[in-house]
Amino acid sequence: MPIFVSGLELSRRFFHEAVRPLVTSVFPDLRYAAALLGQGSEVLGFDNELSVDHDWGPRLFILLQEEDIGQRDEIGDLLSHSLPETFAAYPVSFPAPVEPRMRVMTRPLAGPIKHRVIAITVRDFVRVQLGYDLTQPLEAADWLTFRSHLLGELVAGEVYQDEVGELTAVRARFAWYPHDVWLYLLACGWQRIGQEEHLMPRAGSGGDELGSALIGSRLVRDIMNLCFLLERQYAPYPKWFGTAFGRLRSAPELAPLLWRAEIASTWSERSEALAQAYEVLARLQNKLGVCRALPSTVSRFYDRPFPVIHGGRFAQALVAQIADPAVRQLAAGRLTGNIDQWSDNTDIGGVAREKLRQLYG
Repeated sequence: MPIFVSGLELSRRFFHEAVRPLVTSVFPDLRYAAALLGQGSEVLGFDNELSVDHDWGPRLFILLQEEDIGQRDEIGDLLSHSLPETFAAYPVSFPAPVEPRMRVMTRPLAGPIKHRVIAITVRDFVRVQLGYDLTQPLEAADWLTFRSHLLGELVAGEVYQDEVGELTAVRARFAWYPHDVWLYLLACGWQRIGQEEHLMPRAGSGGDELGSALIGSRLVRDIMNLCFLLERQYAPYPKWFGTAFGRLRSAPELAPLLWRAEIASTWSERSEALAQAYEVLARLQNKLGVCRALPSTVSRFYDRPFPVIHGGRFAQALVAQIADPAVRQLAAGRLTGNIDQWSDNTDIGGVAREKLRQLYG
């Protein structure tokens, strides 16, 4: 077993030492970008020794200009015939990709796949990654149909070369939500908390500890999601959600409270931990200064002894700051948010984007 090296580092070396010299020798005038983006734990920097047990090895994308796409097959054939069998003791050859996005990006080959260096245009990469055509206007409703982890995979990873600048410009374009879309998503996150923060202790006080714990877990996830939004970080998919949260600036203070809420054996213990977490979250929101400051201490839910932060108040304060007419129109209805905020179904982002776009549009 070779000594583990991160996927980003391995692919960086692979490009500079193996791929680039070959491409330059045959296509000396070709201007392109090279990067490791998209799916894969290594793109997010979360890979480790366990990652190498399947589909592991050097890989990257060569991102061509539209006028050079005709050379895609020639590049693929050149690399298939000229790349070594291994690089840094890792196999260059991969089994056929099984992930749908990878199948779309990989050209059919008559023989076995000799490498995983995919030549593609930036436009086609974004189309496969997000289901969005770069030649079309990018509207508020489009942002609401992009899954957070897919946006994160587009702007994470590493660009090893960009002679044209197109890829760099696209990554900058998608680096974060437009300001008013961000305010809307923050409002929707607070609305989710406001809708259920009083339900957790009510279920527990009625003798339903299991139901209380379930609502508590939902609230923990909502708090974590809101922290990603507050810190302008795209949340990854579930496998790395907790790991990425641990790297947020707010995690040292919030993570112990959220863990206490998760392992609490009684609703009152759970309620106390969540109440402290709400107060931390409120202080973080107020510190941003994007809407009027609101009380950051919990209070009773009407006459009931349930500590709540009244998340709906934060939602409305944020909505009041939205200026974009299209986003204001969205915020005038129910604060359902984006695709991640109203569905955690894994497949819905890949099969229903157009329907969602019609709904929001």
